[in-house]
Amino acid sequence: PRAASNAPLSKFSTAAAPAPPPRVCRAAVPRRSLGYAYVNYHNAADAERALDSMNFTDIKGKACRIMWSQRDPSVRRSGVGNIFVKNLQENIDNKQLYDTFSLFGNILSCKVVCDKETGLSKGYGYVHYETNEAAANAIEKLDGMLIDGKEVQVGMFVRRDTRPDQASWTNCFLKNIPYEWDEARLRQEFEPFGEIASVSISMGKRKVFPKKKKIVVVEKKEGEEEQGDDAAAPTEEGAAETTEEEKPAEEEPAEEEPAKEEEEPA
Repeated sequence: PRAASNAPLSKFSTAAAPAPPPRVCRAAVPRRSLGYAYVNYHNAADAERALDSMNFTDIKGKACRIMWSQRDPSVRRSGVGNIFVKNLQENIDNKQLYDTFSLFGNILSCKVVCDKETGLSKGYGYVHYETNEAAANAIEKLDGMLIDGKEVQVGMFVRRDTRPDQASWTNCFLKNIPYEWDEARLRQEFEPFGEIASVSISMGKRKVFPKKKKIVVVEKKEGEEEQGDDAAAPTEEGAAETTEEEKPAEEEPAEEEPAKEEEEPA
């Protein structure tokens, strides 16, 4: 986790074997943790013991992932031995995915992709084997098999920049399908148009959005005076409305003083 510092990580790393203090990688500004660190053990046997016994251990409420450090970035970018697993149950975590796929070879890294806000699984993950042979063996044995009661799809991972172009793309996206449809019904509807390689329906809770309330704003014109409820009521038919000009003139005061000019309304 990003909140972990060197002190708790030192206790964690030395639990399996003696080791120098770990190095937590931080951003240049504002020195915030990037969420990963390196531990250099004195020999390979200690590192293997830590990998076997401490992997997926909880650190401050988050399960850590331990893997061998790959100094050569070309190993990660080459995609050798990297497979993609989808249609996973939401309760499958990193450890369960690792335990299932470790039967077919040595795993360099393994993770289930989760939502950053909720922490829930998105239903797919990645497993990176040391060799292509182990990856091919896992695909052969586990593709289409049931994991925790759900059929999973396993295949070689293809990087975004090496995927087929739009002209040769054969994947169709559907939306607004009936909620009662399952994958068998979806396959039945689309099989008459050609052979189908795979079918998957994303599951989740329905989102209900509240309706927006309409707000009516009435603007008053400049100089318009507020009228009471009686003034706003319609007059009777045939009744003449009295205007200011039709009002009788007020009597002048008895004293002979010059009449004051009436102020104009603002």
